[in-house]
Amino acid sequence: MELKSELVQLSDEFMGCRKILLAIGDEVRQHLILEMIKAGQCSGMRVGDIAARTNLSRPAVSHHLQILKDAGIVKMRREGTRNYYYFDADMEAFDQVISMLSHAKDIMLRLPDRSGEQEM
Repeated sequence: MELKSELVQLSDEFMGCRKILLAIGDEVRQHLILEMIKAGQCSGMRVGDIAARTNLSRPAVSHHLQILKDAGIVKMRREGTRNYYYFDADMEAFDQVISMLSHAKDIMLRLPDRSGEQEM
């Protein structure tokens, strides 16, 4: 495939991954994800528990969890009046990101050195 058409394809792939990339690209959401992982609560965590671990307000945690949920990174389970958030990523979305990054890597490996530095 010609490089120009591959770059167009890569651009389309990147656009298809924007939601998940934006969700995990935010430092606060990265912090939430890391704290949820460190807690080791596979069955889920409540907003208040996450807020206590992150020193963020409950509304801030809820806002960021909603973005992660919309991106397919976390899911929510309701037990009575309690909501539990847990990791259950949309594998199709993750596979799209992995495929896009792999495609970008493949293109970059085939390009000549453009740094302007000469190898000695």
